[in-house]
Amino acid sequence: MISDQTMPLPDSQEVAKVLTQALPYIQRFAGQICVVKYGGNAMTEEELKNSFARDVVLLKLVGMQPVVVHGGGPQIGACLKALNLGTEFINGIRVTDKRTMEVVEMVLGGKVNKEIVQLIQNNSGTAIGITGVDGQTIQAEKLESSDGIDYGYVGKVTGVNTKLITKLLNNNIIPVIAPVGSGPNGERFNINADTAASSIAAALQASKLLILTNTRGVLDKKMELIQRVNKQQVNDLIADGTISGGMLPKIECALNALHEGVKSVQIVDGRIPHALLLELFTEDGFGTQILP
Repeated sequence: MISDQTMPLPDSQEVAKVLTQALPYIQRFAGQICVVKYGGNAMTEEELKNSFARDVVLLKLVGMQPVVVHGGGPQIGACLKALNLGTEFINGIRVTDKRTMEVVEMVLGGKVNKEIVQLIQNNSGTAIGITGVDGQTIQAEKLESSDGIDYGYVGKVTGVNTKLITKLLNNNIIPVIAPVGSGPNGERFNINADTAASSIAAALQASKLLILTNTRGVLDKKMELIQRVNKQQVNDLIADGTISGGMLPKIECALNALHEGVKSVQIVDGRIPHALLLELFTEDGFGTQILP
């Protein structure tokens, strides 16, 4: 006869069920590179920051190869304000003069990058933070505007050197990369984090690129989540105006990554705790998956 004390608890059964459902996905993704663009609310709210760090460590423990590429726009803005330095946005791009670029590099490569590294290590992971300047990982040149606008030290990616990232991955270290690019003449450039993540994912031939954002994903005209969509369907959604505004640059990065060989891109709601695990290890996912 089994005593009440040895009967399995309902909560324990639910945990076992979840783990069993996740097993096929863990097996499928084992050993594969997953680039995660980390930004939005997930970078500013304490619960979400710790949730993200635990997710990344778990991905590593179950055999995946996570690479984190982070933004930091709000943190840059706060630092500029504290230094009584103005900031200007044109077409959604921060105009970056020499002084602003110094702040960008200090905040992204210093404060934000090392905070993410510390969060991962607080959760028993091993991480090293770099900027795109280290090892000439992100090679860039000045972004030239078609309408003659001078954005200053804002760059576009011209190449990615994966040697340093690969060396870290081969030593079971999680790379955490700040989107600062290295110019041909030693300049530093401010790189859009989505663009940097897309370029790095392509160069690594990553299995997945996950973009954390402050929306549920791609929505249809009824504002309902589109769970899966391919490139042709995305182009149709752009053409009829369903995809517009701030989602367009993220979609462009997704399409570029797919064109360069990344197998799938997921746009994930970073406002939800454990969004990465829900997207990767459940049948329905938790955001929008974009396929070739």
